[in-house]
Amino acid sequence: MKFLDLPPVSRINSFLDHVDVGDYVVYGDLEAYSCKLAGLDKKLSKSLDVEVQAGSSPLELSASPLGPLADSSSQLRANHFLKEDGLAKAEENIDSYLLEVSKVWSKTPGLCENPFLESLWTSIDEVICLRECDLYCYKSDLETDPFGEKASIWSFNYFFYNKKMKRILYFSCRAVSKKSLDEETTETSSKLYNYNSDSEADDDTAKYGMANTMDV
Repeated sequence: MKFLDLPPVSRINSFLDHVDVGDYVVYGDLEAYSCKLAGLDKKLSKSLDVEVQAGSSPLELSASPLGPLADSSSQLRANHFLKEDGLAKAEENIDSYLLEVSKVWSKTPGLCENPFLESLWTSIDEVICLRECDLYCYKSDLETDPFGEKASIWSFNYFFYNKKMKRILYFSCRAVSKKSLDEETTETSSKLYNYNSDSEADDDTAKYGMANTMDV
């Protein structure tokens, strides 16, 4: 796949890079990719398309850009990618998650005069043509969720696929709790301090032990 730098989504993507809504921070990605492949990549794409079409079946993806997903070392499985029945439910879900983000948008100077959610869906439609799309979402258990960190409050991952345009739009967002993130940072700093203190104590013990030996 080839990354497409398209102005309609680039502006939204830049805004979603880091949105502070108060108690938590939202990090988002809205990226478009071309699926116009040739040769080996085309064969791989067809193979993946057949397996992903199975939707919630337990079939494992046999190949991917990450390597054979049937390998026990990989955590991704085809049943983690579910095909949505339509766009309405996904739109409602996304809108509810990004309600606070839209408030920040309206208060940020220099952005579009239109409301955030209106600008978001207009941009997505312009890039991927929603009425012609199939929509997939990535769902997993806590162990395989790429956003399964302790500080994460919620996350979503959607793939809009337009077969006619041979294009994919990836839309992902996650909310990270400031409080939990601060606690993790403090805990990490504390562990690092204790480690350094223990290391210094061991060095001092070794140093003085050598000095005592030399005095003897």
